[in-house]
Amino acid sequence: QVQLVESGGGLVQAGGSLRLSCAASGRTFSSYAMGWFRQAPGKEREFVASISRGGGTTYYADFVKGRFTISRDNAKNTLYLQMNSLKSEDTAVYYCAAPDRPFRSPGSAAYEYDYWGQGTQVTVSS
Repeated sequence: QVQLVESGGGLVQAGGSLRLSCAASGRTFSSYAMGWFRQAPGKEREFVASISRGGGTTYYADFVKGRFTISRDNAKNTLYLQMNSLKSEDTAVYYCAAPDRPFRSPGSAAYEYDYWGQGTQVTVSS
């Protein structure tokens, strides 16, 4: 059974940084693309970033380009999201996600992902 567990969220001032982690278990982590999504209160879940199996290809939502960096450590079965220059509008619950099928490209649509973590809250105070 695939399990995804996020950590690293918290309260930070605008302009600050946080690093989110997502620990994966239950299958061969390195065979699957991964993604980060977020959901703010009253809003739809939205794509943040995704990464290919080996980490060589990444995609970002326009609103995080230049501020966030997605990465992975396949030896540790862990996905990361480094968030810098945080803004109040980045406040949301952040989720990591994984597709059911291996070797897929790192998509940006929520329907492409089958497994989701429980989420970690990020709150940015202005």
